[in-house]
Amino acid sequence: MVKKGIFDSDDKVELLDGLLVVKEPQSSLHSSALLAAHAVLVRAFGRGYTVRPGLPVALDDYSEPDRAGITDYWVVNLMDEVLEVYRLPSKAPSRRFGWKYGSVKLLKRGATVTPLAAPRAKIRVADLLP
Repeated sequence: MVKKGIFDSDDKVELLDGLLVVKEPQSSLHSSALLAAHAVLVRAFGRGYTVRPGLPVALDDYSEPDRAGITDYWVVNLMDEVLEVYRLPSKAPSRRFGWKYGSVKLLKRGATVTPLAAPRAKIRVADLLP
């Protein structure tokens, strides 16, 4: 659509499950959370890994931020001040994105979490919340 002139590359839209959705502007709180997540995850994973919190990733032809079976999916929920940890994905054709998670945990500020891909790392949820 950019090539055809319908959208400019600076337009604030993203592709979600084949639908164009207006992207919400980032607040300073959101930006602070992204910077905190980046620093914490770089420390947890170390050299040899690339950390890209909050950046789009193309998982299929229809979605960029789609959760398509990601085994360890985290959401820093700034409104409720919790870390949402989604694990154990399984196909669920009746669900909007075709996946569901068998494990969903809401971790408060005092909790710690270990990434599946970095089993020796312990991350304090408080370090992810500005």
